[in-house]
Amino acid sequence: MEKLKILLVDDQILFAESLKTFLVNYAEDIEVLGISPNGKEACDFVQNKKPDIILMDVHMPVMDGVEAVKNIKANFPEIKIIMLSTYDEDEYVRSALLSGASGYLLKDISPTELIISIRALNAGTLQISPSIAQKLIQNTYVEAENNPQTSNMDFKKFEWLNTLTKREREIFTLIATGHDNEEIAEKLDLALQTVRNQVSTIYSKLGVKDRFEIIRLANSV
Repeated sequence: MEKLKILLVDDQILFAESLKTFLVNYAEDIEVLGISPNGKEACDFVQNKKPDIILMDVHMPVMDGVEAVKNIKANFPEIKIIMLSTYDEDEYVRSALLSGASGYLLKDISPTELIISIRALNAGTLQISPSIAQKLIQNTYVEAENNPQTSNMDFKKFEWLNTLTKREREIFTLIATGHDNEEIAEKLDLALQTVRNQVSTIYSKLGVKDRFEIIRLANSV
C-alpha cells in the first residue's frame, strides 16, 4: 500500500510532535516526512521532498502560512494544503483559500477526524470545519445584503440562504464539507431519520438532486 506523504508545518513543536506521533501510530496509510517550524522552511523542504499533503499553521515566524501556501502552490500546484489553525476569522480563511489551500480546519478537531479529513482531501473533497464554513457562507451573504454597490444579479446568488432555517443551514454546511447523514446525526445529536427528512427538505428548497450539487452550490459563494 502506497502511503500518503505528509509534511507538518507549525512553530508549536510540542503540538506538531504529538500530532506526528498520533498519525504514525493510528494511520497505517500515512507517512509523516517531517516537521517544519515556519513557512520558509516548509518551502525549502518541498524542494527536496515532495509531500502529497501539507498541514499548515497560519501564524508562524519568518514566513506565515498564507505566504507559504502562495509560494508552494506556485511551484508545486499538485501539493494539497490544509490550514490547521486556532483562528476562524474570515480574513485568514479567505486569504488561505484564495492562496490555494484546499482546506481550513481548526486545531480543536479530534485526531481521528483529522485523519478522516486528510483521506477525504486526498480523494478530492474540500475540507473546511463546519463552524467556519457556516460562518463564511453567512457572512458572505450579509456582506452582499448590506453592500449598496452589490448588483441585483450578484445578490441573487445568495438568496437561497434565506430559504433555509438555522438548523437547515447547519446541515447544509456539513453536507458541503463532506459529511454523510450518519455523521451529521452524530455531530448535531439528531435522529438519523430526522436528518434524512431535513436533507430532503434542503434538496427541495434549493432545487438540487444530490450532495454533489450541494457542494457545487457552496463553492459558488
